[in-house]
Amino acid sequence: MDMDFKSRLTDKLYFVVASYFKFWANISLKRWHPRIIMITGSAGKTTMLNLVETQLGNQAHYSHNANSIYGITFDILGEHGVTGSKIQWLKLALRFPIRAFTFRHTEKYYIVEADGDFPGRAEYISKWLKPEASVWISLGRSHAICFDEVVKKGKFASLDEAIAHEFANVPKYTKKFVVIDGDNETMVKLTKDIRAEVATVSKNELKSYKVEPDRAVFTFAKRKFTFHDPMPRDVTIQLLMLEKLMDYLDIEVKYDLSDYVTPPGRNNFYKGKNGLKLIDSSYNAHIISMQTMLDTFKEIDVEHKWLVIGDIIDQGSIEKEEHEHLADLLVDVKAEQIILIGRRTVKYTYPVLRKKKGVHVVAYRKPDAALEYLKANLKGGETILFKGSQYLEWLIEKFLENPEDAANLPRQTELYKKRRAKWGLK
Repeated sequence: MDMDFKSRLTDKLYFVVASYFKFWANISLKRWHPRIIMITGSAGKTTMLNLVETQLGNQAHYSHNANSIYGITFDILGEHGVTGSKIQWLKLALRFPIRAFTFRHTEKYYIVEADGDFPGRAEYISKWLKPEASVWISLGRSHAICFDEVVKKGKFASLDEAIAHEFANVPKYTKKFVVIDGDNETMVKLTKDIRAEVATVSKNELKSYKVEPDRAVFTFAKRKFTFHDPMPRDVTIQLLMLEKLMDYLDIEVKYDLSDYVTPPGRNNFYKGKNGLKLIDSSYNAHIISMQTMLDTFKEIDVEHKWLVIGDIIDQGSIEKEEHEHLADLLVDVKAEQIILIGRRTVKYTYPVLRKKKGVHVVAYRKPDAALEYLKANLKGGETILFKGSQYLEWLIEKFLENPEDAANLPRQTELYKKRRAKWGLK
């Protein structure tokens, strides 16, 4: 079968099946009738959702771990989706008609993430839910491989244009209020003529920023946000957006966020064995989130900085370009040691770094080999940032001072434990 035809058929089937689930979810949604606030962007959606939760608490229901069409329909009906079993899919399909008329959430607000990482997905979600308000956080080449085909077909002049237009569907279908990054010219341009009121924020509003391995403080004019994890400077945008959104909802802002629960693998601090300070940002990685965390790490004033960096995946035709750019970002941190893990960093990033004067770098295809290097060379007291793919959470677990902290690392389900086991990671 022609691969292009197969891809188109699979994509069409995705939306056909999704429409079935959406039909039943929509009945429950209309019975619920919440004020819908949608969060979208290439990076930072989950952080923004959790920030909103610090303000609205139990007044809202949040689409935690559900930002796709399927995930949102399941979430509306109080279901958690499936892991691929055909029997589970069948059970859900049969159960949904009953759930549609017997289940509904009761909270005043529905705070929902919208996935724009595939062509047509953000448009489908936002056209269906028609949010009252939306927040468009960021724009970049996340999951660029998914947009290669539409660019090849000439629908858009570039990957950047294709991705931007997909995310722009969220504000396009928003009814009343939209918040965007006013420093991003593309966002400003694509929201210029929409029907909703558009509010902008700028990172220039930040007066001071202080970050440590276990703390971050953002100071604006006459107000200050505090956290207990090393939140990146780029969170400035989300904090300002949070203020705009709360102002729209006429809710007073809570600024002490020391009890904020950072989602697993975003930028969590853990105490490690022998005085190690571990910063876990291993949930995912594209060049935006890489740069964000590397810039954060640069600003942390500690000795003996180490970097453990995994591949950036789902980059398609720009894979080589992004990994070579990653090398430049890593050099700029001036870390004492860089450990690369994965075939892409080995192939593209390592050759660039090993030519740089004063850069100490090693590269491995799998994390088990990197573990042996870390065990042999860590002296104690180092501060280590883990960022990227390749199951870096498995490495972090080996160095935790408190083994129970492992439950807070990303990818702790049985499915991922089995996948790690297939890699020989036990």
